[in-house]
Order: sequence, then structure tokens, then C-alpha cells
Amino acid sequence: MALPKQKIVVPRRLQGVKHGFVPAEMLVDIKPYGKLYVEAAAAWMDMKQAAKQDGVVLKPTSSGDTYRSYEMQERAFLQRYQKEPIAGASTRTWNGVKWYIKSPKLAPLAVPGGSWHNLGLACDVANASGPILAWLVANEDKFGWTHELDSEPWHIVFFGTKA
Repeated sequence: MALPKQKIVVPRRLQGVKHGFVPAEMLVDIKPYGKLYVEAAAAWMDMKQAAKQDGVVLKPTSSGDTYRSYEMQERAFLQRYQKEPIAGASTRTWNGVKWYIKSPKLAPLAVPGGSWHNLGLACDVANASGPILAWLVANEDKFGWTHELDSEPWHIVFFGTKA
């Protein structure tokens, strides 16, 4: 299934902020857990409320699936990838070194400092299939959210408010 995609632009206030080092005052707690960049958090809460009115429950899969500090991304990356070659494994290059995913059952992960999660602009949505995914596909862009990859239907990114 081809998921809807919009061009993602870093909000002006986040331009120049190092990925994974977003100042605390630029992040907002979202319920039931996690943090997002202030504009993304407001859009998430509006979208979550609209989904609820339609009988759909939106929530992050975990607190680690919203904003991730550089350290959190690095820890998760090192749990999933190794330097020792694995034939046929998907790879990532980080700091000039090729890394191999340890198991094909693990979801790929961006290198530290290379994820929209590191700016508080991404949220992995729990149970993003069936009616939840259908609702997202039909409505997410109205709230400034978009899918990034067809292979990750749970992963949405804040692209900004539509005019």
C-alpha cells in the first residue's frame, strides 16, 4: 500500500538545533507518554481528539517512539546493529562505518542524529493497521502529519500545518 507523503521541512525554531539535543523548553509531554516538539505536540493532540470522536484511539507505541535524545537513539541503534558482517543483512553507515542489522525480524532504525524522532517531529503509532491506519491515511495531513516510508505504516512525521 502506498501511504500518503508530504514534504517534511524542519520548523524554523528547530533549524540549527542538533538532532537529539532539542532543548527541554521546546518539547511538550503528550499523553499517555512521550514528548514532541511544541508544534508537533499541539497537532498530535488535535489529531488524537479528532480520531477519538471517530472512535479511533491514537497513542504512541512507547515513550521511546516519540522524541529520542541522541543517547536514546544511539543505545537503540547499538542494540539492533553490529559491525561484524552478516550476509544479506540490511546495513546502515554511521561515522563512516558499515553496520549490519542483527536480525531480519528487527525493524530498521536510523543512525543516531539521523531520525525525525531526534527532533521531536516523529511518532510511532501503536497498532497502526486496519481501522487505525485507515483513519491516519484519510486524516493525518489535515493535522500536519505524513507518512515517511511505505515500509513503516506506524511511523508518522510532523510536516507542518496546512494552509
